[in-house]
Amino acid sequence: MKATPLRGVIFDMDGVLVDSHAVHRTAWLEFFQTLGREVSGSELDFILDGRKRSEILRHFFGNCPDSELEEFGRRKDSIFQEMRLEASPVPGVVPMVRQLHRNGTALAVATSASRKRAVSTLTDLGLVDCFPVIVAGEDVVLGKPDAAVYRLACTRLAIEPASLLAVEDAISGVRSAVGAGLRCIGVALHETRESLTGAGAIHVVRDFESVSAHDLECIFAGHDSGKLGAAVAGG
Repeated sequence: MKATPLRGVIFDMDGVLVDSHAVHRTAWLEFFQTLGREVSGSELDFILDGRKRSEILRHFFGNCPDSELEEFGRRKDSIFQEMRLEASPVPGVVPMVRQLHRNGTALAVATSASRKRAVSTLTDLGLVDCFPVIVAGEDVVLGKPDAAVYRLACTRLAIEPASLLAVEDAISGVRSAVGAGLRCIGVALHETRESLTGAGAIHVVRDFESVSAHDLECIFAGHDSGKLGAAVAGG
């Protein structure tokens, strides 16, 4: 039987395209401090698992009125925007995305972030023109690990999930992609190899320094290229 060719790649944003977790952690801490609230490091782990902002706020503040949650969200985003340029691209990802784009591979972003922040981040990276499809947190009712964000990305690309590869750094994100029927690569910047493969990732890399567009095709097809050994995350 002929193998299904790779037609497109759907990227998560935070922790995959941009290493922003430390900046987000600082921004959330500053936001909570403005409210006189102390939050532990373990509680912040919930924030960095690829969840929608509204879900994060409800986790910490319960069933507040929507208007209050929206105001909280604006205040946190304002803090993040002041420091967003401190976040750097994940090593190797910018040239790899550009290579995929030149090759005619369909590209999309599926993120729990707002559309405004997604566009500003991609603009900062110089990649906004590479992604005709951006599915953001406000586009779906349920965030990751629910599969809705990836299902919608597939629909907007008009490509069946079996022909698409997802790239995720969080357990909830891997589960979202796998739940939508995609094969998924894990990026182990902040999670272990074991946790990402346990969530369903077919392969794990540290970053994209030694990963090419061709390598993604090989991983998708189930055959690691020779040079991928150096890129595999240790755990």
